[in-house]
Amino acid sequence: MDLGISGKSAIICASSRGLGKACAYSLAINGVNITLNGRDEKVLESTKKELSELAPHVKVNAVACDVSTEEGRQKILEACPEPDILVNNNGGPPFRDFREIDKNALIEGLEMNMITPIELVKSVVDGMGQREFGRIVNITSVSVKRPVVGLDLSSGARAGLTAFLSGVARSIADKNITINNILPGFFDTDRLRQGVTSMAKMNNEGENIVADRMASSIPAKRFGTPNEFGETCAFLCSKQAAYITGQNILLDGGLFDSSF
Repeated sequence: MDLGISGKSAIICASSRGLGKACAYSLAINGVNITLNGRDEKVLESTKKELSELAPHVKVNAVACDVSTEEGRQKILEACPEPDILVNNNGGPPFRDFREIDKNALIEGLEMNMITPIELVKSVVDGMGQREFGRIVNITSVSVKRPVVGLDLSSGARAGLTAFLSGVARSIADKNITINNILPGFFDTDRLRQGVTSMAKMNNEGENIVADRMASSIPAKRFGTPNEFGETCAFLCSKQAAYITGQNILLDGGLFDSSF
């Protein structure tokens, strides 16, 4: 399927690895010019090289910075001042018992997973409206709908982002701008493996035991692949998806048990 976005420009936050990287790949093979972002310059440059080889017909920028900071966001926007597509993504707070979360940690979690994406949306949305095309995808989490013990701060901040942008999505839908959220369940990424390690230590269990138990809890009986995630993101950014906005797209292999 031709997604109709060849020649468009995209900012993909936290895209040197994991789900952000998968989104960058899927958009690039559809002809979208990519601005990557990450904090580890070595990993970021490696991803840029991979992407440039995979899709030599598109332009690939790489901006090494912390998107959670105002300075970092400014650097990204200087590299891509008129994005047609924005994929909001950021690392979340680590697994932690809620009793260990102090005020500073609360503020940091909100900055990472709620305030930062809102600030980026504010920066790009008017330009998208002038060009009469905009696609904003926020990578949140299945934990917005289904509690994951130890991810309480991440879940709360991402739920706040979802609620905040719900009304915003409706207010700009007539400008051919969509805002949607993808809620990943358990995907085979570095972050998931870090979570497995943390849970294994908390419960004094082997990592393989924890990983197998997590996988067996999913109706699909496996973890998702980053490519599956990236392809869904690319479709939400397509011309064909113009009538989908303000939605929470669960990608969880059936983990969230609900009929509606």
